[in-house]
Amino acid sequence: MQKVVTVTSSFPKKQLTEEEKKDWHFKDIYTDSIPGISLYKAYDFLKDKKATKIIVAVIDTELNIDHEDLKNQIWTNKDEVPNNNIDDDNNGYIDDIHGWNYVGTKKEDNLPYTSYEYVRILRKYIPLFNKYNSISDVPKKDFENFKLYQKAYLAYNFEVEKRKSEITRFKRIEGRFLKAKSIAKKYFPKENYTSSTLDSLKLTISDADEKESISKLAYYTKYNIDEKWVDNRINFEKFKLNTVLNLAYDDRSLTNDNPNDLNDFPYGNNNVQGIYRIDHATQIASVIAATRNNNIGINGINDNVQLMPLSIAVVGNEFDKDIALAIRYAVDNGAKVINMSLGKTFSMYPEWVNEAIKYAEDHNVLIVTSSGNNGWNIDKYDDFPTDNINGVETVKNFIKVGNTSQNIDSTLVFSSSNYGKKNVDIFAPGSRITCLSRSGKITDTGTSLSSAVVSGMASLLFSYYPNLTASEVKQIIMESGVSYDFMVLKPYAKGEKRDPNKVPFSSLSKSGKIVNAYNALLMAEEFSNKKKN
Repeated sequence: MQKVVTVTSSFPKKQLTEEEKKDWHFKDIYTDSIPGISLYKAYDFLKDKKATKIIVAVIDTELNIDHEDLKNQIWTNKDEVPNNNIDDDNNGYIDDIHGWNYVGTKKEDNLPYTSYEYVRILRKYIPLFNKYNSISDVPKKDFENFKLYQKAYLAYNFEVEKRKSEITRFKRIEGRFLKAKSIAKKYFPKENYTSSTLDSLKLTISDADEKESISKLAYYTKYNIDEKWVDNRINFEKFKLNTVLNLAYDDRSLTNDNPNDLNDFPYGNNNVQGIYRIDHATQIASVIAATRNNNIGINGINDNVQLMPLSIAVVGNEFDKDIALAIRYAVDNGAKVINMSLGKTFSMYPEWVNEAIKYAEDHNVLIVTSSGNNGWNIDKYDDFPTDNINGVETVKNFIKVGNTSQNIDSTLVFSSSNYGKKNVDIFAPGSRITCLSRSGKITDTGTSLSSAVVSGMASLLFSYYPNLTASEVKQIIMESGVSYDFMVLKPYAKGEKRDPNKVPFSSLSKSGKIVNAYNALLMAEEFSNKKKN
């Protein structure tokens, strides 16, 4: 067993080269001075060891199953005859060859928007609770639902006012732009100015009002802010008010099922490619399992897997019904790991999802999910799905992951990552991760990518040590991580000032660690051998 060294604030710092940045999350803290997961070291250890194929379900947006760097890793349902319009395996899903699309999108559809969860809660409960002014008027049996309704109303009202405020702000910018443009026309009749020429012009103007307008126009010109830019943003805010924040918006028009009835099934379709417009699942799948060492795209963590695409997400919040059914589908069709890089602050039917998570535990399936990117302490704020019910961890197969950066300093935890000593299990690299989109390689940041890193690691453990249980894999991942024994800045919410007071890194998650593939494999071998003996 490797001796796990604790990293302290005196650990040597390193400026990453451009080449190192491409795969920094695979590096080793001890040999490279980069806080990655020691994947190269892990593969040296795995040399000459035999692995089995593991199914990893990706519960997310639609997935590009034809991507040249992913197509060899896509799961196929061998019990289903392709395109015969018959449910050959009698599982309720017709022609589910590569998974299922619960949101029912097809290539020719417009990009669908679903409501925020608190909008759905209001839609359901306004007819019931609108007549009550306080909880004292509400029948005792409805107390909990009434409190949820009140909480949803506050969130809804806050977000609607925020969107209206943004529209007002953009209109203000538009007014300033038009005023400045009119003043500039006196000096540049053909409007052939640049930000540099405007900066030079303002030095020659004595009138304070004109000087300020020209200064603003120089800024707008530098950052390509014009009437079209403003109109696009105003229209987008109005669009949100008319869709994700609209109590009358039909966000189930493509599926025509009742999202409040778990038994209203089947719905959706087998087109896991969806509308070909959202990249998220493709990014996640590539971090987990893009084909390694083929000089195409990127290297995933473990390409000895089959990826099972289960599409439940578009724009807005996912439905609890879709999450619950997708988990059960993954379990019933042989997944060992389920990656859910998703989350929301409200849940109308958490019991449906919790029962599905318990179903996964009963069938020895590990679920990995992201902690979110609000900069919140989710010990104080709700974040669904969760394994913590009324302060008690209810299952042993659920991991919630936070996001760390490349920096071995006070900014080790990424500034927008959610955290929590009770509700975030562990951290993993998720900052500036190179991954695949539908159009090529991109670099992205977020706990979604951190979750994918952990799912990839978990699939490695199951691949090489198939006698391990889901709870044992979770335990190994938690215990084998690297400890960073120094003070860090806490993440912070957008619009807030960052607290300059530092806290121990260990205080921001349950394990107090960052995952490490090499250490995990060493521990897995030890666990596995003990079980064999």
